Amino acid sequence: MRRLSKVKKLLLTPKTPDEIVADMRAHVRASAKDRPGVYRWLSPEGEVVYVGKSKRLRTRLLSYFRCGSEEKGSRIVREATRVEWEYTPSEFAALLEELRLIKRFRPRLNVAMKRDARHFCFIKLTRSPAPKLLVVRGAGADDAQIYYGPFHGAQRVSEAVRELNDALGLRDCRLDQPMHFADQPELFQIFPRTPGCIRHEIRKCLGPCVGGCTAREYDERVALVRGFLDGADDAPMALLRGEMQQASDQLDFERAAVLRDKLHRLEGLREQFIRFRFAVETLSFIYTVPGHDGEDRCYLIRRGRVRGEYAMPRSEADRMRLLEMVEDVFNPAERDSAQVPSHEVDELLLLSSWFRRFPAELARSRQAADFVAAPPALDYDPSSDPLFGEAVASPAA
Repeated sequence: MRRLSKVKKLLLTPKTPDEIVADMRAHVRASAKDRPGVYRWLSPEGEVVYVGKSKRLRTRLLSYFRCGSEEKGSRIVREATRVEWEYTPSEFAALLEELRLIKRFRPRLNVAMKRDARHFCFIKLTRSPAPKLLVVRGAGADDAQIYYGPFHGAQRVSEAVRELNDALGLRDCRLDQPMHFADQPELFQIFPRTPGCIRHEIRKCLGPCVGGCTAREYDERVALVRGFLDGADDAPMALLRGEMQQASDQLDFERAAVLRDKLHRLEGLREQFIRFRFAVETLSFIYTVPGHDGEDRCYLIRRGRVRGEYAMPRSEADRMRLLEMVEDVFNPAERDSAQVPSHEVDELLLLSSWFRRFPAELARSRQAADFVAAPPALDYDPSSDPLFGEAVASPAA
């Protein structure tokens, strides 16, 4: 009886932090394999505090227990009481799954895509009644109607957006500024309302907050902006060229020079659109990745996003289904555009970064037409792939 009481007391005694860490280390040593996978560190309450991926999962997890007290890995271990993992066919698959888990759980110790996003900026068109353009460093599911980008050089892009706003009269006031369009006089105590914005007074803003335009008139200007950002309409540049020519004809060469500089900024932005669209279009192919223990995968990538993931066919029926999926993904026409849906931005950056770091991986890719014309053999052997087994440095965790 006394022995049972002692056992019960031991079971009820909470473990010390060192004992918890020792248990996690022992669990990893006993159970984890050195193959690609993703992992999650969980707090005592079940919160996912950190998500990661590795080409060699067991080695990566054990490295956390060797971190110095000031290193981030040590903090992750201290805040966690449990570690879970799942294996993936390849490092590329682990990279995609890591992104999806980060977006799902939003772990507080993860630096959410800052590794690549910090180098880029986006033009964001808000969803407000009078949409406005913003230049932002990151993109996510928020108040954005659409994102354009990514672009290099936030300052240059900000200057170009300012020219767009001025040329077409879009507002740049705070997001929560109440809007009172000219076709909504019932919202005014005094109509028309006295302007309270210098940009409206000098005719650089349509003034949607003071009844300076109707909702339709403002939406028409937004449509012009979207056309320009999509690369389909050069109306803002045409307006600046017209003003520049008029200033030159009036011998106002100083103003003409200012307008010329504005025009150059918009031209620079348009050139970035062209380069971006080209880069996105080059990320449209079928990417074959040899996997662990024969778990080979085909990734259907179009415009920088994975549209489908399929196991390499092992039967004629599998091959026919894969070819049908290829047709479904690549046959529908898509208009060239610099638009990126907010939920796809992170994946676009991830794929761009992957193929930029490992350009040799592009040798595994094939255009959809070539893939359909000569589909993979049913006895596909990854060991015959010239890139299979080649040492590829794993991205920093």
